[in-house]
Amino acid sequence: MMHKFSVSELSNGLKNRDFSSIELTQHYLKRIDCSDLNAFITVTDELALSQARAADAKLASGSGSVLTGIPYAHKDIFCTKGVKTSAGSKILDPFISPYDATLTHKLNMEGMVMLGKTNMDEFAMGSSNENSYYGPVKNPWDRKKVPGGSSGGSAAAVAARLSAFATGTDTGGSIRQPASLCGITGLKPTYGRISRYGMIAYASSLDQAGPITQSAEDAALVLNAMAGFDDKDSTSVNKDVPDYTENLNNSIKGLKIGIPKEYFSEGLDDDIAKVILQSIKEFESMGAIVEEVSLPNSAYAVPTYYIVAPCECSSNLSRLDGVRYGYRCDDPKDLNDLYLRSRSEGFGEEVKRRIMIGTYALSAGYYDAYYLKAQKVRHLISEDFKKVFQKVDVIMGPVSPTTAFEIGAIKDSVSMYLADIYTLSVNLAGLPGISIPAGFSNNLPVGLQMIGNYWSEEILLNTAHLFQTQTDWHVRLPENT
Repeated sequence: MMHKFSVSELSNGLKNRDFSSIELTQHYLKRIDCSDLNAFITVTDELALSQARAADAKLASGSGSVLTGIPYAHKDIFCTKGVKTSAGSKILDPFISPYDATLTHKLNMEGMVMLGKTNMDEFAMGSSNENSYYGPVKNPWDRKKVPGGSSGGSAAAVAARLSAFATGTDTGGSIRQPASLCGITGLKPTYGRISRYGMIAYASSLDQAGPITQSAEDAALVLNAMAGFDDKDSTSVNKDVPDYTENLNNSIKGLKIGIPKEYFSEGLDDDIAKVILQSIKEFESMGAIVEEVSLPNSAYAVPTYYIVAPCECSSNLSRLDGVRYGYRCDDPKDLNDLYLRSRSEGFGEEVKRRIMIGTYALSAGYYDAYYLKAQKVRHLISEDFKKVFQKVDVIMGPVSPTTAFEIGAIKDSVSMYLADIYTLSVNLAGLPGISIPAGFSNNLPVGLQMIGNYWSEEILLNTAHLFQTQTDWHVRLPENT
């Protein structure tokens, strides 16, 4: 039963000596061993047990924090010293990181226990977790369905209670969309809130780490440990970190909620629209004020993102060439052959597609027509949000236009890209966003997306937490969990 406890319940249990971190860690490792979800790329049994022993000693001496001894799953995009860090790719399959990412270091300093590294879309490029070199992850609610991507392994692990929480990254919705499809809570903080040092880059101006948890309360606890300035990361913002748990129970009476009319137009499943609108009524009953708003440029989010992100990825992934680390082709004839074959054999189809798109858009004669234009539209999308946030405190709407779809059902890449239509603009603007469970459609979870103004994670977490005190969607579990 321990696996059904929230992070705060586990913390109290460890503090009261109801169980030890070793017992807890062994319990989760056993569950991972019995799981058929393919949620993990690497399970770090020995490391986890040694960290659990150290956590128990820390707790016994009275020097532990609220998160000491809590087991978690780490997305395989964060560097972990001495442990494989593959980013779901063949080209990095042999790579053992020589250092820890700042986020890994922060969680280690808290005395947390890393159970292993979770499966993901290769280099975080995907919306279904089908692009992983290690095979697709299955959704715990229906094993024929996708868990969402790119943090699909992390989301599936939390939904199936294979870990207390998991880390994720969100470049275009990769925390919020899998959280929605797996019926859990996923927070993408403001860009610059959590260090990106040691996080393998996909698109540097969009990537942001965040927690994937059972509840908003858990997300607040974990964010306290994850957030903060890092001088190793030039995109990190030197801004004080509040205690995100402090204002969780504040009243939301008078809170102004904006509902973008563009998010409820053609393309959204009718059943999902009903669930979302029904959940917004819950906020009204708590005293919030709801009004319709407009984000006119949100329609251009998909084409804008799929120019900006591939341009940045074509540059970021140029360092993977088979020379210094990672996969290298057999018997290269010369340097050109080494580059060509290592990259063509090491990268998957979707990654190659995005590298080629980015290289094309950045090439002479096309830079102005594509990349420069996309950056101008990105500015317009940001301005839309700024105008709306002059009138409202929080924006609400769907996370995904559908519930989880079948593995292998979407064959063309453009249809797959449209799965992120409601999440992309948040990344383009650098805003915080959260997905929380809001109900079900055809027995599959539906997530409600809340978008806040810059640095307003406290408001998002407070609003989400109050909703979760009034509903039980976040504690519902897949069968046999």
